[in-house]
Formats: sequence, C-alpha cells, structure tokens
Amino acid sequence: MRSPTELAQVFREKQLKLTPQRQLLFGLLHDNDSHPTAESLFEIASKQMPGISLRTIYQTLGELADMGELQLVDLGNGAMRFDPNMGEHQHFVCGSCGAIHDVDITSAPKLRAGSAEGFAVEEIGVVFHGRCDRCNRPNHGEQVSQHSKRSPGIQAKKIRQVKQASSN
Repeated sequence: MRSPTELAQVFREKQLKLTPQRQLLFGLLHDNDSHPTAESLFEIASKQMPGISLRTIYQTLGELADMGELQLVDLGNGAMRFDPNMGEHQHFVCGSCGAIHDVDITSAPKLRAGSAEGFAVEEIGVVFHGRCDRCNRPNHGEQVSQHSKRSPGIQAKKIRQVKQASSN
C-alpha cells in the first residue's frame, strides 16, 4: 500500500473527498500487518478522532480496495480482514490467539484446479492454521480457539487422549 501522502494525492486526482478521517485511516493502515477488521480500525480511530463513523471506515476501505491499494481477506473466521500488503503471499492463522501473519510460499508448485473444467478460477488462497510461535511456547498451556476445537485433526487428537486416559 502506498504511503498516506501518496494515497492523499491519489484521492485528490480521482476527485474523491479527502477528509481528516480518511487521512487518519491511511495512517492506521500504512505498514499495518495485523490484518485489521473495519471494527478494530474504528475502535482505534475513535480514540484518536471521536465522532468518526463506522460508515466512513467501511466506505474508505471499499474505495481503497477498488483502487487496488488494499486486499479484502476472508480467512473463514467470521470477519472480513483488510490487508495493505499487496504482494503475493498467503496467511497463517493462530488457532490459539487468533493472530494472522503473512506467509510466503517459496517452494510450492503452481496450484491448479484440475477438476474444475468449465469453471473460471479467479483466485487461489491458501490459509495455514496452527499455533504461532508465542502460543506454541510451553507456558501457554492448552488455549485453543473454538475454530481449532472443531478442526478434525484437533478432535481426533483429543479423542485419542481421552481413550488413552480411560485405558490406563
């Protein structure tokens, strides 16, 4: 994503309204690798600029996405995320704390939808699920999110643990 100054210039060139609220949002998004939701941006922006509306946040995010400055990311966890990293990358979602991290896939072969004859594939996305480095440390115990608890791999592991405990 371009710098806040460059985005302001692009908005002027496209004759889009350039307000202090939008400029604040440009600054909040610049170099932001947290993959924020509109609501989390609203919460932060409201503290810096009381009175900013959620509608303004959504409208500005939509315009930035339409201009190719921002990616909309659906990671299957309920909330649309916004990613200013426009480079090719994938995502890792921590099932314990919910953090989202960018991941570069360097050695994977090109993915193709082999049995999708007649379909027009527009995008391929890979999302890695697991535990981040911080949550994987010994002192973080068994904190697993609801999403991970539903994962077939996690369920199978828990079933094995229960069977082992009951057979002892």
